[in-house]
Amino acid sequence: MPKSKRPHRPAPGAHKPAPELSTKARGELSQLTFLYRAAHKGFMVSEPYGDNLRYDAIVDNGHRLSRIQVKSSGKEISPGRYHVNCGRRLGLGAVPYEKGEVDFLAVHLHREDVWYIIPFRAFAGRVSLTLVVPNHPGPCPYQRYLEAWPLLKK
Repeated sequence: MPKSKRPHRPAPGAHKPAPELSTKARGELSQLTFLYRAAHKGFMVSEPYGDNLRYDAIVDNGHRLSRIQVKSSGKEISPGRYHVNCGRRLGLGAVPYEKGEVDFLAVHLHREDVWYIIPFRAFAGRVSLTLVVPNHPGPCPYQRYLEAWPLLKK
């Protein structure tokens, strides 16, 4: 059978870059990713029903339940440094989480696909953080929480 003389055409949309995710879509994707990663690391995970609680996930390490607020950031403020909102919305502004509302902040840096697992005591009273990528030369008081999944086991 003779070959067709029609030129090959790429599939529709094959050369278009993926659309940039909205902040809400990026946050939802980070929540799903957190649940997957935590489960893959051996934790039992749950997601609360509805969105009226201060936390997005529950991690059960076999001895304790931890309330996790998942945040994501794609906002690079300088090379390797990211701004993260870590407060909750109240009216027109942000307020810090209060003791007893969450136990950990799990921050996903989208572009790097890395996680910070930060205990409440380390971000208490704050509404924003600056986090850095792995091996960043600049100072970051939160760097010890980079990929600190073992903190959820304690």
